[in-house]
Formats: sequence, structure tokens, C-alpha cells
Amino acid sequence: MTSPPKVPAADQTLRVLSLLAASRGPLAASMIATRLGLPRSTVYHLLATMQEHGFVMHLPEERRYGLGIAAFELSSAYARQEPLARLGRPLLAGLVDRVGLSGHLAVPHGRDVLYLVEERAKGAPALVSDVDVRLPMQLTASGRAILAALPRAQVRALFPGREAFVNLHDAGDDGIDRYSKLRSVLDATSTRGFALERGSVTPGFSSVAVAVLDHRRWPVAAIAVTFRDGEVPDDRLAALAAEVRSATETLTVRIHGRR
Repeated sequence: MTSPPKVPAADQTLRVLSLLAASRGPLAASMIATRLGLPRSTVYHLLATMQEHGFVMHLPEERRYGLGIAAFELSSAYARQEPLARLGRPLLAGLVDRVGLSGHLAVPHGRDVLYLVEERAKGAPALVSDVDVRLPMQLTASGRAILAALPRAQVRALFPGREAFVNLHDAGDDGIDRYSKLRSVLDATSTRGFALERGSVTPGFSSVAVAVLDHRRWPVAAIAVTFRDGEVPDDRLAALAAEVRSATETLTVRIHGRR
């Protein structure tokens, strides 16, 4: 028989976070209470405390709760401790050798992506997407690939208003300054099967990216390649994305994720 937890509040908090992390979208407090067999009053107290510390985000219009930015930062902290970087680095090096373009591996970090690995192609210029650099998620191909794989409600929670959007310059091809524009870009990403950005990060450069999914099909990272505008014709983008997807699928398998 399993002994009761020595710290019930800590146990309950972790169970709530684990349930939210395993769900494809935000949940109502009543549903959380039912699934975990906890009193509703206890669940509301736990959620209020976690919301105060940023681990849970309340969506008042939907009366649901989802993971907050602090929870994403925990995930990013795990990634920064090297498992993804160590597993992804040789795959990225092989991808760069095959396509002759610079590549990088990035993970979500709040509303940003954090670059863990960069492999520069021979003779390629230095890029802004260097190791440990953070960039606004909606501007990068890596970030768009990650966002497109998230539930819509989670994306909306990350970008609740215009103040959540940051642009680096004149916004390139499709400057995103409100949720409707972001949703349009993410829907196109899902339809296309890979993310694409043109000049949003660095004028004159474009990138394609594909997300890496964990065992819940939750996007934990993305692999991207970057090239000068015109270096890859439009009719070759799908073939290039297929090479990127092959690398992401291998990394997905290595972290016991789902392709």
C-alpha cells in the first residue's frame, strides 16, 4: 500500500502541474478537481498560489487554467542543462553538412526562443541566432514551428494583447503585432507542414523550421536552417524542410517523443 505524501500541499501542487502539462489545452478548475480527486476549494487555493508565482495562467473568458510562463521557463531550464543540446548537436551538424546551410536548435523560453546549438555552414556569415541568444518567438521560424504545435488557447494565453508582441525592425515580410496576424501565420505553418520566416529576424535572410515533439506531442524545441534570400528557390523549400524534418524526427525519437 502506498504511504501518504509527507507534504500533501507539495504533492497536490505537483499533481496539478503534471495534469496541466499532460493536457492538450487549459482545463477548468472543476475538471482538475475531478481528475485528481481533490476538493474544489483546495484546487482553487492551489491555482491561485501557482498563478501568483507565474506557474499557472488564468483564462477568464474561458474559465480555464493553463501553464504559465514560469512553467515554460522550467522546461527551458531542463533544456539548458544539456540533454537536448547534446542529443541535437550531432544531428544538426549532419543536417548542415547535407544542405550546406547554417542551422540551429532552439527551445521555448516564455514568449521567446532560446538558442542552444548553432552550426555554421562553411563560408556562411555569422547570424544573430547564436548560442544563448533569446529572440521573440513569433518572429523566428523556430518559434513559429513551436507555436503552431501548441493548442490555440495556450498560444492565446502567451499573447493576450498587443503589448506581448515585439518587432526587431520594420518587421520584414509579415510583421506580427497582434494575435490575428499571428494566428494566420501559424495556420499557414500547420497547412504547409513547416515554419517559414523571411526577414523578420535579419533583413535579407530567411529560415525554415520544424518542431521537436515530446511524448505528449508537445513542442519542446525546433530545428531550423537559415539562408540568404534567393539562395533557396521557393520550389525547393519543401525539399529543404523535409531534410529539417528528418533531423527533428530523429531527435524526437531520441527523447522518446512522438513523431
